[in-house]
Amino acid sequence: MRCDLCDNRVCIEGTDCRGADEDIALPEADDARVHRAATEVEAEGDLKLTRLEEIILFAEKLGYKHIGVAFCVGLAEEAAVVCEILGRHFDVTAVMCKVGGTDKAELELPQIRPGGFESICNPSEQARVLNEAATDLNVVLGLCVGHDSTFCKTSDAPVTTLAVKDRVLAHNPLAAIYCQYIRRRFD
Repeated sequence: MRCDLCDNRVCIEGTDCRGADEDIALPEADDARVHRAATEVEAEGDLKLTRLEEIILFAEKLGYKHIGVAFCVGLAEEAAVVCEILGRHFDVTAVMCKVGGTDKAELELPQIRPGGFESICNPSEQARVLNEAATDLNVVLGLCVGHDSTFCKTSDAPVTTLAVKDRVLAHNPLAAIYCQYIRRRFD
């Protein structure tokens, strides 16, 4: 499928462009609960709530009590603010990407600044820590590309993203699409 190339988007009006014979995958059991809460947040918060407010409302609708935050060291200050805000509503466990303090050289991984100690990002350990804490929902804040994938794959709790890392564009990766000068790099 290439829905990005579609000119009529008939699915918005209730037509399945693939044909009526196809089975439509719908959420089941616990996923249906999460889907309902997400849809309620979408309806209630549309053009009114920030992403952080939506996360709080979503977690409250599901009765979640314990939120995990997996964050990048580069967003440690932001993580402190986010955790303080979330802490007004929930128990919070936060774990930084460098948890465990393992040297990249020990694992023969490339370094940003070769020659000295450089701790690996450890999304698997971040997830393990939050799994052990039995969080109800985990929030990703600025994990590296790929590390976020590993974290999501390893997390026992559902995962949502508050912000993604983009060191060049102040953590706003869509600026590469909106800014014609940056977009030209992809030509």
